[in-house]
Amino acid sequence: MIALGAILLLIGLFAGISLLTTIGAVLLVVGAVLWILGTTGHMIGGRRHYY
Repeated sequence: MIALGAILLLIGLFAGISLLTTIGAVLLVVGAVLWILGTTGHMIGGRRHYY
């Protein structure tokens, strides 16, 4: 999710498409939060690790 967010963010910035930039930023932030919660041991959606 982090990689997809980064790709969409870069495409949105280079192409000037604000919708892709917004979606990319949201995916990047959500992916980072899920990754941080997963590495600290918090269960997310009933799973110990979120892939």
